[in-house]
Amino acid sequence: MKKMVLSLLVDNTSGVLSRVSGMFSRRGYNIDSLSVGVTENPRYSRMTVAVSGDDRILSQIKKQLLKLEDVCEITELKDGESVCRELLLVKIKASLEERQQIISLTDVFRAKVVDVSTDSVMIEITGNVNKIEAFISLLDGFEISEMVRTGLTGLTRGAVSGN
Repeated sequence: MKKMVLSLLVDNTSGVLSRVSGMFSRRGYNIDSLSVGVTENPRYSRMTVAVSGDDRILSQIKKQLLKLEDVCEITELKDGESVCRELLLVKIKASLEERQQIISLTDVFRAKVVDVSTDSVMIEITGNVNKIEAFISLLDGFEISEMVRTGLTGLTRGAVSGN
């Protein structure tokens, strides 16, 4: 199964997220990751959608998205031609002794300690999916009390986006 990341430029109107996600659910396609935010022009939002499937399914997803009235542009964010990032916030239960280990691990990954309490540490890390997954795997042995990920967001490299 292949993975594909799409950047959708959509009208910034109410219901657009529902209409785009509804297209996926009506056709039985799964969304691996979704992030949405307004662009530099408040008339538009940018959706970054990560999907997976065989070549036929991925082609159909693009075709069906192009049919939606709210979708103005679709760009596939390919490896090497784009920059994709994700944000992870993780709260880890930590004794005084464990806290230094967690902070050392955080430094190696250029992450940030954003909150410390008597029994926990909260870490913020941004990066590509591999970096996030590697960081999480190294937390094995510590008790994660809460964790949240934003999903991918990204843009094509260079001055002009392309399809």
